[in-house]
Amino acid sequence: MIRCERKLTGTKFGCGIGVCGACTVLKNRDEAVQSCQIPVGTLNGAPVTTIEGLDSVEARALQAAWLADDVVQCGYCQSAQLVTATALLMQCPHPSDRQIDDAMKGIACRCGTFPRIRKAIHRAAAALAK
Repeated sequence: MIRCERKLTGTKFGCGIGVCGACTVLKNRDEAVQSCQIPVGTLNGAPVTTIEGLDSVEARALQAAWLADDVVQCGYCQSAQLVTATALLMQCPHPSDRQIDDAMKGIACRCGTFPRIRKAIHRAAAALAK
């Protein structure tokens, strides 16, 4: 629905069964959820934010860190990575490596950029703390 009906193509379709995380969006502005696992009728009017609408101080800090740390390789999972990292920083402004790993583990990255993702999240958290 997000990609086809709303034409918001930043949210990727991956597996469709909640395993890859490519379809991750924000529910209620700060909760990362896999859109393939949330029936629209259960949202009860809750706002849903895709990568196209991601515009918070956390998201901007993460986008800058993503560029500084050259995180992106193929890019397929990056919208889900940024959405999930934004939710993480909104809920936990100074995450540990373990908290980052726990938050990000639901998104498959075939390129293996996890160390750069973790580094970029730490960079964004430090920038936000200033």
